[in-house]
Amino acid sequence: MKTILPDASLDQIFRTARTYYGWSDRTVEEKTLRDLYDLLKWGPTSANSSPARFVWVRSEEGKEQLAALAMERNRAKILAAPVTVIVGNDLAFSNNLSKLMPINTDAIRAALAPAPVAEATAARNGTLQGAYLIIAARALGLDCGPMSGFDNHGVDVAFFEGTRIKSNFICSLGYGDDASLFPRMPRLAFEEAGRFA
Repeated sequence: MKTILPDASLDQIFRTARTYYGWSDRTVEEKTLRDLYDLLKWGPTSANSSPARFVWVRSEEGKEQLAALAMERNRAKILAAPVTVIVGNDLAFSNNLSKLMPINTDAIRAALAPAPVAEATAARNGTLQGAYLIIAARALGLDCGPMSGFDNHGVDVAFFEGTRIKSNFICSLGYGDDASLFPRMPRLAFEEAGRFA
């Protein structure tokens, strides 16, 4: 029988977790990034399509290249973070369906083949996987700094050339510097964000 996670875990993942803008100089080990992926990959996607693709930018050269394609206000964040992951959506995700969805593969591939359907499926499910990345990172004790504010086309050319992968968003990962935090912003109440039907 499943149980509710303890408050400390829920706090770490959601209630007291923050978006960081500055980072300590503590390294994020490759094993931690592999553990992170091994958690996030289990999050559900339609037809188990798993269209997200990840570039873990951690070399100085890679950081400089990515920072040069970001808005001015995001450049220092990328350069300072131990890792910034580019979350991309693979429009050719159906090539993996024979492995990921071996039941009725041909019918599912045909249903997802039209370009508008493939693009919507990749965008929706790749974004879900990006959210799983943030949750998994926090569960492993990492802090996150998700960002838009970059030249998507430029990132696609620099990091995904020769593929059908399109960048979605980027997220810095590391161990946050509390001095970089802004005051916590409010959230909508239950009744403001939803209703029963």
